[in-house]
Amino acid sequence: MASTSRKRLRRRTLRQILGGVRRRTRRAAGRARSVWRRSLQLQVVTSTLVISVTVVVVLGVFLSDQINRSVIESRQQSSATEALADRVRIADALSQKPDDQAKSTADTGGNTPVDPLDEVMDTITGSGENGSKKRYEVLVLNTSRPGKSRASGNVAPENVPQALQQKLRSQEQKYIFDKPQRFTAPITFTGDSQATPTLVIGGVVDINGENYEVYHFFPINEEEQMLSNVRLALAVVGLGLVLLLAAIAYLVARQVVSPVRLARQAAERLAAGKLDERLKVRGEDDLARLATSFNEMAVNLALKIHQLEELSQVQRQFVSDVSHELRTPLTTVRMAADLLYDAREDFDPMAARSAELMQAQLERFESMLADLLEISRYDAGAATLDLDPVDVRDVVLRAIGDSEALAERHSTRFELRLPNEPCMVEIDNRRVERILRNLLFNAIEHGEGRDVVVTVGADRDAVAVAVRDHGIGLKAGEDTMVFDRFWRADPSRARTIGGTGLGLAISREDASLHGGWLQAWGQQGEGSQFRLTLPRVAGTDLKGSPLSLVPPEIEMRRTWRGQMTPVLLPASADGAGYDED
Repeated sequence: MASTSRKRLRRRTLRQILGGVRRRTRRAAGRARSVWRRSLQLQVVTSTLVISVTVVVVLGVFLSDQINRSVIESRQQSSATEALADRVRIADALSQKPDDQAKSTADTGGNTPVDPLDEVMDTITGSGENGSKKRYEVLVLNTSRPGKSRASGNVAPENVPQALQQKLRSQEQKYIFDKPQRFTAPITFTGDSQATPTLVIGGVVDINGENYEVYHFFPINEEEQMLSNVRLALAVVGLGLVLLLAAIAYLVARQVVSPVRLARQAAERLAAGKLDERLKVRGEDDLARLATSFNEMAVNLALKIHQLEELSQVQRQFVSDVSHELRTPLTTVRMAADLLYDAREDFDPMAARSAELMQAQLERFESMLADLLEISRYDAGAATLDLDPVDVRDVVLRAIGDSEALAERHSTRFELRLPNEPCMVEIDNRRVERILRNLLFNAIEHGEGRDVVVTVGADRDAVAVAVRDHGIGLKAGEDTMVFDRFWRADPSRARTIGGTGLGLAISREDASLHGGWLQAWGQQGEGSQFRLTLPRVAGTDLKGSPLSLVPPEIEMRRTWRGQMTPVLLPASADGAGYDED
């Protein structure tokens, strides 16, 4: 049992180590990919380096092969010529008649007969009269009479490559002028400690039906050393050329990329609002013309933005001035309308109806004027928050209480889903209550008299309120347009509660002022849902919402159809959050 536990522990440790290595490898690969994608200079230098390495390797292999072939072929040709000349001498010596051999012995002044093969071997290897040692060795092998064999230096019959010997003996015609057989291999001669690269050339001399195999051993260690030096020189020159090309590519890329990088940084600062950002113009090349064009664009952009700011300021000031100036005559008209409305029972039916219509439209006009003033404050950046820690459940209950009269007129009921624990949050109570009233009024107007569901959820970082109606719903793309000023989903549909068309726009501004979200979801025939998400602590960034933007029953229906995995969350204070999207 203990042994099994130790094995499991070792396997678990090994898996952890391998997992850590894989994670570090993935992180390193991710950082490398990020650096590669972000650095144009690195891409240019790397591409140049890869291309230059490929070209240098191809050219180096080609040149090395050509030089190697030229040197070896030259050596083989000269060696074959010398071997042919030696075989002719050997054939002449072996074909001498006895009278010629006696004459040769008399000419040398000796009494012992001189073997013509020994004489010609001395001549070939240079150990005879001239005394000069040649750079190759010779082996004359008589297979029928081994006593007739001769060898120079440390050459032995065992040094002959078997493949060369078999190929030589397989020839049908055995003449000294036949094409000789060649074989190159490292050979270790008798008395040597290491093998020597050697070119072996073999030929056959046939004298009176007696075969002599003549092998020439040409050491090519000098040629191999020369080729090794050439290959080393090619490698060094190729490496130097690659590094030089990489340095040139780096300098060229830096010369080109540096102005582009400066232009990118200037564009980022310009996008950040620094409209006085400009590029230095140097020279008259394409980069200089790019800098000139960028500066002209920046000037024109700053001018257009300044004009738009002035126009926007004029518009905001106009709206603010008109709204303020309308208050005085509106107050006067309001006082007169109140008198007429209070005395409408003394009027004839048509005049009484006119007084009622004027009263209703004046109330709507006052509401629109108040909304315009609020919008002008947001446009001017003058809106501020009066923050207090409150329980959002109390705010929801107050908003519902203000909406109950309107809900009764439209035969609409509210279904509340509130958590049991307090949902404390730092908010401007007046503004959040106005957001909820606008959402409730909107749900009542478009809910077709069906129940409106109000859900409150909270987690550690945020609280959320969702208002769900089961009315006509929204078309695709209208979930963002619904917050535009004076936007209406159906222009032909009359307003039933006298809204100004600015309620949702103001609500979204209020939510943004708190650092929160106000989002909408809708589907034709399924109704719509608006979700308000606020941070618990003012000034913190939201990372998610405690409530889903899509109603739970819609998510479940999609799940049943196999369209998505359900993500359901109860309206409790300790639930997990939903992402913004």
